[in-house]
Amino acid sequence: MGRNILKSSLDNAKFSIVFQIIFRCITFILNAFIIRVVGQEVLGIMNVRLLLLESTLVFLSREPLLKACLTDTKSHNWTQVINQFWLSVPISAVLGIVLNYIWTDVLSTTDEHYLIQYRWGCYAIVVSCIIGQITHIPILVSQSFCFVKLKVVFETIYITVRTVTFVVLVLRDQNEAINAFSIAQLLSSLILFALYYGFFYWYIEKKKTSPKSDLFKDMNDFKFESIRDFFPKIPKAQEAYVNKELCVLTVSFAKQSIVKQVLTEGERYVMSVSPVLTFSEQSMYDIVNNLGSLAARFIFRPIEESAYFYFTQMLRRDQSLSQQDKKCVVEAATVLSQLLKVVTSIGLVVIVFGYTYSHSLLYLYGGRILTEDMLPTVLLRSHCFAVLLLAVNGVTECYVFATMDNKQLDRYNYIMVLFSVTFLLISYGLTNMFGPVGFILANCFNMTARIIHSVHFISNQYKTTKLLPLQGIVPGKVFIAALVVSGLVTSLSEGYVYQRSLLLHVGIGGVCFVITSLSWAYENKVLLKLGVEKYKRRQSVKLD
Repeated sequence: MGRNILKSSLDNAKFSIVFQIIFRCITFILNAFIIRVVGQEVLGIMNVRLLLLESTLVFLSREPLLKACLTDTKSHNWTQVINQFWLSVPISAVLGIVLNYIWTDVLSTTDEHYLIQYRWGCYAIVVSCIIGQITHIPILVSQSFCFVKLKVVFETIYITVRTVTFVVLVLRDQNEAINAFSIAQLLSSLILFALYYGFFYWYIEKKKTSPKSDLFKDMNDFKFESIRDFFPKIPKAQEAYVNKELCVLTVSFAKQSIVKQVLTEGERYVMSVSPVLTFSEQSMYDIVNNLGSLAARFIFRPIEESAYFYFTQMLRRDQSLSQQDKKCVVEAATVLSQLLKVVTSIGLVVIVFGYTYSHSLLYLYGGRILTEDMLPTVLLRSHCFAVLLLAVNGVTECYVFATMDNKQLDRYNYIMVLFSVTFLLISYGLTNMFGPVGFILANCFNMTARIIHSVHFISNQYKTTKLLPLQGIVPGKVFIAALVVSGLVTSLSEGYVYQRSLLLHVGIGGVCFVITSLSWAYENKVLLKLGVEKYKRRQSVKLD
């Protein structure tokens, strides 16, 4: 592959972080709008029940295939890959019918006032997911050939259309909020479909007429000659309709996705299956959960996605490290170590500052509605501790998934089943004992177990080398000292300053945050210097 994989992965992480910030800012504003205009019950139906249906269908039908097809893309027979992806479209349709029945006729019902809208919402989610499955064929191509900015631009348009459509329809009739959600979901899915297929139609035609254009630099392996190549067709003679190795890998990831979905959305499944919380309480938990997961959604997830792509291209699943290119192994170990150092540092910052500023954040976001009761504050503080575990688990697990062979993946699937069952049992028990906080405690137990497994796998993989990528988990002493001092200062500020002046309390936190950041920069001068040098080189190339 002529493109620089590391550079493209870093660019993808950077643009994805920007997109996640924009997307989550829109989501938070939208949630505040729904609470004030429509009510908490509607927010619970949409954000917990309907979006859970969407994530379940996506994880079961799309994620396994996407992960498998992103492995070693430079060796792909694209006809087989496209054929395989199209087979998933009818599969997602069948899964959609089954899940729609479960969501409408098996799970606990909504209030009679919202029942018809809720049913139409379930149908809309299933149809939009099928459209999304077809759209992910050009998305796979764009990721494989490093069209980094394309995803951010189109996803931003997608989110904008969905949000604007929803808000306009709700302002016209507040009683039709769930129908507005359904229409916005369908319309935005169709527009994203048109954008991706329209772009590649233009790109392929442009390549035919102007093959020497800078658009096609380092794109000699882009073999698509017509938009029809994105649709299924009969392979050349003596070639299978689909790639058997990718099929085996997809099945492994499918087993893994089922378990991971339970682990990721376990609390929502418990909420939906068991009447632990009302829809209003579910919406409150969802709001606090989203606020508590800011770092995970803005920073950790884009880093994980880009890191997974990077590790799949640098290391081979079917060979030990001693049999692979030493330069690639050293680079991958260095990148893993630096990633762990970055995400662990961010997680510790979230704990220190998030704990003392949880009440302030909730007050600024939702006013007295979210701060009259101490429960939201306790939930958000608990989330701050979970963020550190999310950070470490995300990076270590993405490396593990990127480098395991098929047998190891299958073996890990059984371990994940054990994690899932244990997590659901612990969630149910702790929720009955501690309320919504029990969900967070259960997540912490679950992530700790997964981190231990990933650390064990990585340690075994590198035991025959002198490389120690896991050392990145331990931050520097100066940074730790700065965190301790900042924690003490902000705690005193919350106790004595916050009641008198919110602005001064936030200002004190800002000063402590700057000092903490400078201490981290001091201990990581080499990493920052490397980043600055790369940035300057890129700018000079652009000017030339």
